[in-house]
Amino acid sequence: MKLSVLDQSTAAKGRPEDEAIRETLELARLCDSLGYHRYWVSEHHNSGSIVGTAPEVLMAAIAATTTRIRVGSAGVMLPHYSALKVAGQFRVLEGIAPGRIDLGVGRAPGSDRITAMALNPDERSSEHFPRQVLDLMHWVSGAPLEEDHPFARIIAHPRGPTAPEMWILGSSDYGAQLAAHFGLPYAFAYFFSDGKGVEEALRLYRENFRPSLQCPRPNATICIWALAADTDEEARQLLKSREYWRVGFEKGVRQPLVSPDEAARHDYTPADLERIDRLRSKAFIGTGEYVAQRLRDEAQRLELDELVIVTWTFDPVARRRSYTLLADAFGFAPT
Repeated sequence: MKLSVLDQSTAAKGRPEDEAIRETLELARLCDSLGYHRYWVSEHHNSGSIVGTAPEVLMAAIAATTTRIRVGSAGVMLPHYSALKVAGQFRVLEGIAPGRIDLGVGRAPGSDRITAMALNPDERSSEHFPRQVLDLMHWVSGAPLEEDHPFARIIAHPRGPTAPEMWILGSSDYGAQLAAHFGLPYAFAYFFSDGKGVEEALRLYRENFRPSLQCPRPNATICIWALAADTDEEARQLLKSREYWRVGFEKGVRQPLVSPDEAARHDYTPADLERIDRLRSKAFIGTGEYVAQRLRDEAQRLELDELVIVTWTFDPVARRRSYTLLADAFGFAPT
């Protein structure tokens, strides 16, 4: 089974936000050497928690400083942008790392409503998403648009023998059905919904899939939150940072990660503790071998041959250790 990475460039209390970007680059180099299949970075705006605002810029740095791992976006929030501009950016990325670039796109704003308007004042921009995806498919691959398309004569440069691999990202049935309709690979944000709706989304995707030149058969994965440590006790302690963050997130607060010790000192309400208990009951945490087996079981249940792992820790050393332990447990051969 393949394991991949989704890195969201999380900020940590007491440290400058720009450190999170450099930590992303360091983790990408490590995961390249450990044998992970893909390294995806996300797009969020006006967030004190997730500070990766420009996946295409991060991807360029990662692609230039790694050798074998695929590098991608999870994703570019397409309604904010021109499809042609995105196609040009990713054609350039393909020139940097031929055959290693993934273009994952999503419809969600990756921000609050006001920030979304600042990025694109057209409040109906998300309604154009299917047309944007279709145009992007043509421009990225180099296939001609329909003859009567107003932009039929436009080509996205630079051209070359390879093209980015397009993905549709989502956490609802909409993305699954759109990916199936266009014959594109599909990634479900399992971590965002704690797994709710994953079975139905994958069923809709597989049952409605229409083969395409890029993707002749359904190709799905899930982005799942997991954390491995040397002991169960350490893993539970590290999880406290995310527990504290999740309680705040559900109240509309977007804050940097706090240390496990600070999180443990917080005076939670009974409702907060219920939220934390629900999170713990579903969390993929523990020793490397334990988490690896949980992941294998979930992949088998959902009939997947690739999982994308999301890991947040206050201490970047603990995050790197988590990915190392999982690579060891899956028997990857380091390079």
